[in-house]
Amino acid sequence: MAKSQPRPETRCGLKILYIFTYNLIQFCGHSWISSNIIARFLTFGEDSLVDTYYAIGAVMCYCQLLSNLELIHLLTGIEQSPCLPRFLQVTERNVILFVVLSSQEEMQNKHIVWAVFFLWNTLDVIRYPHNMLASIGSDFHILSWIYHSLWVPFYPSIVLAEVIAIYQSLPYFEFYGTFSFILPGPIGIRVHFPYVLQVYCLILVAGMYSICKQFSEERKKFTGKYRIKLHQN
Repeated sequence: MAKSQPRPETRCGLKILYIFTYNLIQFCGHSWISSNIIARFLTFGEDSLVDTYYAIGAVMCYCQLLSNLELIHLLTGIEQSPCLPRFLQVTERNVILFVVLSSQEEMQNKHIVWAVFFLWNTLDVIRYPHNMLASIGSDFHILSWIYHSLWVPFYPSIVLAEVIAIYQSLPYFEFYGTFSFILPGPIGIRVHFPYVLQVYCLILVAGMYSICKQFSEERKKFTGKYRIKLHQN
């Protein structure tokens, strides 16, 4: 007997459940990070800025590792969204967190770590509940408005903070020679990793245009739908 195939309704329901659960888990993780960042700053003041990575870095790494699933979501069609902006967002955080910060212990007590984590998580505590509600066809207007507006001041600030973090890490990559290597073969060209990071700063700035363009298009669609609803009412 031929095995019965799952009904389209069942597959759709499982996909919605998966996307909802994924965004819920991410929302819980980033809410914990944001709460700790703010609570520690209000409690310890400037002293909390130097050990942000040691207090929160592990959870931040877990959430970021999990966010790499978003690329699989796009490739498999689980989520419908332009691939390039999301790819740039995920990879830039991977580079900053796992390459620039995690590989250089001297960077982990810099104030810029607090700024990067704060900016990242402020966006994420809005983005994930918005996506969570969108997955079940629900729309909370105030949350949607914040989601489609917060990127205007925040995303350029994030890119600026990431470039500053890279700039501050260059002396350490220069001194220790981390990730620098010589290509095999008769030429033996040395790949100097600080130069790679400097080029990556240009990619960050160029990628910001693509990401902001996508955010702007999404905001126009949102405001257009809201105007239509107002006219209908």
